[in-house]
Order: sequence, then structure tokens, then C-alpha cells
Amino acid sequence: MRILVVTSLFPNPYQPSLAPFNSSQFQALVLRHPTTIIAPIAWTDELAGRLRGAPPLPQGRRIVRDGIVVDHPRYLHTPRVLRGFYGRYFRFSIRRTFERALAEFVPDVVLGSWAYPDGWAAVDLGKRAGLPVAIQVHGCDVLNAGRGLACDPTRRRRTIDALRRADAVLAVSQDLAAKVVDLGIDPSKVHVQEQGVDRALFSPGNRAEARGRLGIPVAGKVLLWVGRIDPVKGLDVLIEASSELLRNRADFHLYLVGDGPPRAPLEARSRAIGLSEHVHFVGSRENKQLPDWYRAADLTLLPSRSEGLPNVLRESLACGTPFVASDVGGVSEIAEGRVGRLVPAGDSTALAEQIDQSLREAPDTSRHRPISWEVSSARLADILRPLAAAKATSRRSAATSAVEQRCDR
Repeated sequence: MRILVVTSLFPNPYQPSLAPFNSSQFQALVLRHPTTIIAPIAWTDELAGRLRGAPPLPQGRRIVRDGIVVDHPRYLHTPRVLRGFYGRYFRFSIRRTFERALAEFVPDVVLGSWAYPDGWAAVDLGKRAGLPVAIQVHGCDVLNAGRGLACDPTRRRRTIDALRRADAVLAVSQDLAAKVVDLGIDPSKVHVQEQGVDRALFSPGNRAEARGRLGIPVAGKVLLWVGRIDPVKGLDVLIEASSELLRNRADFHLYLVGDGPPRAPLEARSRAIGLSEHVHFVGSRENKQLPDWYRAADLTLLPSRSEGLPNVLRESLACGTPFVASDVGGVSEIAEGRVGRLVPAGDSTALAEQIDQSLREAPDTSRHRPISWEVSSARLADILRPLAAAKATSRRSAATSAVEQRCDR
């Protein structure tokens, strides 16, 4: 089975740490099924990268990453305005690359990873080419909370249109699958595809040694947050919770691993309420550096206002570190026993209380071992295979019918 992936959620030379979950997923997939990826880069991101001194893409805008051929067409769009046209902009931006993939790669099935505009364009181009198309949804691309569909009626309509026209929809959690069905999508074509972790990379280790490698204090309690700094991630709530926690205990350090536009005001707020010695903005780190951060931590925190089923929490558990998180999306699906405590989103007091309680206990995380990317990608292939087979059967039937008609003449 030959799989053509269409997604902007994939690392590129200007955003090397973008969407590591997709990088891992497709690295595992290509080991069993020929896979090529069309991963457009927004012109704004490319311009920002070039202004930082990054070199231009090679001629043809094609690279090979971890054995996968990846095309990076330039995504032309109007930033922050005319969002209803983003699907058409996306389709226009990738159309020639898509046609080249049809001729050179000859895919059996198309997979769009992210509902809109990626999945919408994949469905439109794939259907025109007579190919089956599946869409993989991850969270806020189909949720209403945060910056989701509720705040953008046009995006909501386009998303529903794409999901209805797709041959299959893959959701990363039971909760997300239910949300897709609530949008009016045929339940028979909605599948749950649990995401994996790189179990060779994310595994338990010695806490003191990990802290030593990171250059952070060996003594005291370490709290960890990992992700892209964005309002939907609830870091404002986490900073307020840290202030409340400080009233009961002063033996903790909170490390925020990630970056994003709201970082400066969050740092200012942290300083203003006296958390400079306790809250540390680390910045972005490569995926291969994250295991030591998880091993070093006593707790991983995720106070998000909206999520699908975040891989951060799977990776934390794979490294033996429990979590406290908002009870949103599919998070409750992996919050077994005391390894994952849940709090209402936006409630800094409840968050502080659960952090304090968790630090007083030593929950056993050894029983929770997330599945590997190899297992996850095999399940993905199991969902795509019938689509490709049905199309192949249809083509053979059409060819046979054409031959019979010519013979009858």
C-alpha cells in the first residue's frame, strides 16, 4: 500500500521541532508501507526562518528526512484574515506538487493529517484523482473550546464538509471520535487510532542523574510543563497555581519547556507575583532532549483549556512520571489510578491542591506503558488498507467491464 500524506504538521528546516508526533508516526509507517509527504510551509514561517539566517530550501523544495521523501511547497495565504479561503489557498499551494506525486509516486490512498485546511484540500484533490482519502484529527481542529470551531463558523462548515467527504476519519481518542460524530459524521467511518510514543527514547531513568545532565538542582521537587506556549495551554492558570502552591511549600521549581508569542507577558506576570526563583522559562528543546526532562520531574503538568489526547502525557508516563492535568478531551482515558490526577480547566486553586497532594505521594507508574509508534502506525495502516483495496477492486471491475463492452461490439 502506497500512502500519500498531506499535512502542514511536520518538521521542516525552518521549524525542526514542529509536530514530532507526526514525524515519529510516519517514520514507523514508512518501514512497512511506501510513504511520501507533502508538507507545505506557510510563507510567513519561511520568511521568519530566512530572516533568522536559515538557508533557502533546495531547488525543487524536496528533501529526504529519515528515509521519507518530503515536498515542501510554499503555502500562500492571507495571515489572520479571509480564513474561509484557507482551504482554497492550501489547495492552490499544493496542487502541482500533488499532481507530481500522482505521476511519480502513484499512491493507493491519501491521508490528510489535520482537518482544515489540510484535510479539506487532501479530500478535494484526492477525490478528483479518484483516490480514497482519510483524515486524521488531533484535537482543536475539531473541538469547540479554546480557538476551536465555535469561534469560526466558516472554518466549522469547511471542517464538517471535509470530514463528510472523507472515506474515513481517524481520531486520537474515544472522546475526540465522539466529538466528530457529534458534528454529524457517519459513525461507521470514524475510527480511534491511539497515538504511540518512541519507547526506545522515552523510558524510565535515574532522576538525580537526569537532573545532573540538565544542570538543575538535584534536591527539591521538580514540576514540568512541555509544549508550545499558547493561550489554550493554560499557562496563565499554571502560574497562578504556582503562586498558591508557594503559600504551602517553597521546595519546588517549575520548568516550562517550550516557546511561543505569549511567553513575554507570562514571564512578566511570573516576576510580578514573586515567582522568579521558582518558575523557569527554558525555551524549546529538541525531542531527543525531552526524556531527561520527564525523568528529572516529580510531576508533569498540563493545565490546558482544550486538548485531544496529548502525547506529552503519554511520554511522561513512559518515563515513569505521573501527571496533573485539566479534565479536557481524552485526557481521562489515560488517567488511571493515581498516575494521573484531573482538575477542572481554568481552576488554579484546584490545580495547586492536586499538585501539592501528588507531591506528597509516590504513585506507581510502572503498570502504564503507552503503545509504541510501530503498533500505532500498524493500526493506522489497518484502517487505510480496506480503503485502498476497495478502490483497487473498483478499478479492476471498471477495467473488466470496459473490456467486456468492447468484446460485445
